[in-house]
This record gives sequence, C-alpha cells and structure tokens, in this order.
Amino acid sequence: MQIPIKRAIERVPGGMMVVPLALGALLATFAPGTPKFFGSFTGALFSGALTILAVFYVCMGASIDIRATPYILKKGGTLFGVKIAVAVILGVVFGQWLGEAPIGAGLFAGLSTLAVVAAMNDTNGGLYMALMGQYGEPRDVGAYSIMSLESGPFLTMVTLGVAGLSAFPWPTLVGSILPLLFGMLLGNLDREMRAFLARAVPVMIPFFAFALGSGLDLAKVWQAGLLGLGLGVAVVVLTGIPLFLADRATGGTGVAGVAAASTAGNAAAVPAIVAAANPAYAEAATHATILVAAAVIVTTVLVPLLTAWTAKAVGVQPATEPAAAPGPAE
Repeated sequence: MQIPIKRAIERVPGGMMVVPLALGALLATFAPGTPKFFGSFTGALFSGALTILAVFYVCMGASIDIRATPYILKKGGTLFGVKIAVAVILGVVFGQWLGEAPIGAGLFAGLSTLAVVAAMNDTNGGLYMALMGQYGEPRDVGAYSIMSLESGPFLTMVTLGVAGLSAFPWPTLVGSILPLLFGMLLGNLDREMRAFLARAVPVMIPFFAFALGSGLDLAKVWQAGLLGLGLGVAVVVLTGIPLFLADRATGGTGVAGVAAASTAGNAAAVPAIVAAANPAYAEAATHATILVAAAVIVTTVLVPLLTAWTAKAVGVQPATEPAAAPGPAE
C-alpha cells in the first residue's frame, strides 16, 4: 500500500519547507530532550542546519548557468536589481528606526530589520518558474538563473551593512557566498556535475527546515499570526508594484514582475545564519525565522492569484502546457 505523503505535503503552501519546520518545532516544544536522548546521527539532524545549508548552496550554485542569453540577463537582472533595491531601502528605513534588536512589546513585537530584509530579498524560484511556465515564455522561466543569485545570506548581510547596522567582517561575507560560487564553478565546468548536484536542491529543503524548526518554541509562534500575515502581504505589495513597473518599463507585460513578488522557502534559514555570523542579531533571529516562514506561506498563496489576475488584465493567455526552462542556447 502506498501513502501519498509527498503529495499531501505539497498541498500545503511552501509545504516542503513549512511542514518539516513545524515538525521540528513540535518536537522542540513538547519533547525538547529528544536530540540528547538519541544522540549520534539522530541528534545531529536537530542541530545541523548550517552544515546542510552549506551543501544546499553548493548544489544551488551548480544549477546557475552563466551562459545566459541577453534577454535572460535583461529580464533576470531587472527583477533581481529591483527586488534587492527594495530590500535595501526598507533595510535603511527600519535600520534607522529599530537597529539590530526586534520590537520588544505590543502589536509588532518580534518585528526586526533582519526579518524585513530577509523576507524581501529572496524570490521563490519554484513558484516563479511554475507561473512563468504558464503565463510566460521559456526564456522568462530562464530569467530565474540570474535571480537565483539572491539565494543565501550574502545579500542580506550586505543590505544590513548598507543600512548602517552591525557590519560583518569580510571573511564572513566571502564565506557566506563561497559555497554558491563553488557550485557555480562546478556546474559551469561540467554539465554532468550540474545535473548531478541540481537534483539535490529540493531534497535538502526539508532537512534544513527540520533542523531550523528544532530551534523554535511554539509558545512564541502564535505571536507571528497577524504580524506574519502582514509581513507576507507587505512583501507582495512593496516588491510587487516596483517589479511590475520595472518589467513593463523593460518591454515585458508586468506578469513576470508580479510572479517574482514572493519569499523563498530557504529565506527562513537566513536569520539563523546571520545570527551565527554576528551575535548582535541573535535576539532578532528566532522571531525573524518565524515571521519569514509565515511570509513564505502568505506569498505562496497570494502571488499565484495576483499573477493570474494580472495576466488576465494585460491580455496574457495561460499556456495549455507548462513551458520548460531553456538551455543555454535559447
């Protein structure tokens, strides 16, 4: 007898990130002694988020083809630049207001510059490519090869530094992007290595999500309710409008811009990595992880609806079959 576990998980928005994260949080809250009791490899699963993420970013880097066509560079570069610019502006604004620490009390308790920047910086690539497969062309799908450079903590660290907050030493900054660059080198030197490593990207997500969840206390998660919803809506609105306008300004329909107005599942890992690199963000990291995870869910639900509405408004007909991602020659 077969049980459709994978299908059930994928019915949850951002399920491969959210469900393992929730499972880890449940164990951490109601059975906190589990890692120590079992020890060995089982215990390591609860505490190995950074190691798993290092492997994840090598594999992610291998999937990036630097031989992109001019269209892909133009489309992907525009969306990438606008998304990062919005995060920088908001980082500066919130940085002047909050500094490194989260808000301590009230309706916005737990909100921090780290949470805002991490949620805004990284696009959900799978969601974008699926939507562009339906409402765009193969080369629109391929634009994510440029946008995938958002992945990881590097740009978040840079943004926080630009905002005038606690900076990171240059070895830490370089170290945060080296796995991605190493993966890019491997993938572009050998297409077989690219195919081999790229297949591991989705496999890694539930494992680092579980490890991240094991560091969360569910007693605090409820606090992210309305605030997490608000952060997700803010990501869609504050990045979606500039992305739509930029896409239109560069000859697009605007649909690709709306499709990119989301938060990637792996963005929930960024606050923990940032805090590990600079303890000044330790207090903000726990709340930020919860808020960013909430933003992942909210944007995963809202962006497809808004993309479909935008496509209809501008006269774009959905494809009968999803378009495939292009190769280097397209």
